[in-house]
Amino acid sequence: MADELVSGLLKEADLRVVLVTASELARRARELHRSATASASLVAEGLAAGALLAALQKSDSRINLQLECDGPLRGLFVDSDTTGVLRGYAKNPLVSHLGAEGTYHWRPALGNKGFLSVMRDLGGGEYYRSAVELEAFDLAKDLEHYFAISDQLPTRVYLTVLPGVANGAPEPLGTVAGLFLQPLPDGDQTAFRELGDRLARDFEPTVKAHAAQGAGALLKALVPLPDLEVMSRYPVSFTCGCSKERVKRALVSMGSEELKDILAKEGEATADCHFCTTHYVVTGDEIRELLAAMSQASS
Repeated sequence: MADELVSGLLKEADLRVVLVTASELARRARELHRSATASASLVAEGLAAGALLAALQKSDSRINLQLECDGPLRGLFVDSDTTGVLRGYAKNPLVSHLGAEGTYHWRPALGNKGFLSVMRDLGGGEYYRSAVELEAFDLAKDLEHYFAISDQLPTRVYLTVLPGVANGAPEPLGTVAGLFLQPLPDGDQTAFRELGDRLARDFEPTVKAHAAQGAGALLKALVPLPDLEVMSRYPVSFTCGCSKERVKRALVSMGSEELKDILAKEGEATADCHFCTTHYVVTGDEIRELLAAMSQASS
């Protein structure tokens, strides 16, 4: 079943619920980066969270979700937009060790100190970044803390990565899903707490039972209430917008003297995309073409 994001509204209680399934895109990220178990699982959670955060934006825009830590993972970065296009990476894709289930499950990867930040595109070239220190060392719980501190908005966050089977072999990223639950300004706080507590208990087993039916069916299984109205839904995918032309534009922005220095010392320029791992080579002849175009533009 294709990955998808579904946003809904509980009209009687005035609660917003946003659900994403992100299994295929998480496996694509693992494939690109050849990630070990812990790194792949944390990036999977980050991608699901990034899709959910972008869905809260009011217009066509982007968000960046960044986690920095002193553990071997060192951090992760997710870039997402309101059309369902995501990309992300872990600073160290080779972390495999996880702790036992519970409070210290992610501590072998994340360490003992770090922060979580979100940068929002406000439009018109304006951006807003806010950050909180990691407290729970669990992305879902630390995102709840982020919303409470940064937005003063009670939010319940649920993220899960469930193992499965693919082509007869064990698949650690069998099912990846995430959900946000928030009250709107006049939302019923009692209903929010009651539904939030029930989802805390039922989210993982319900995802396990219904994710294969698609995001829409999963949302209805998680929130089986008659006043649930689906407001929007769209596919999500791991897509990178890097290109050789963008690399060339970055080289031009460095200035002609820097380009001449690269040409003299290296003979070519190289660049690697952090998100999709594509390796770009700009040859010496191409650099000379760039320099000639820059010279003509300035004359």
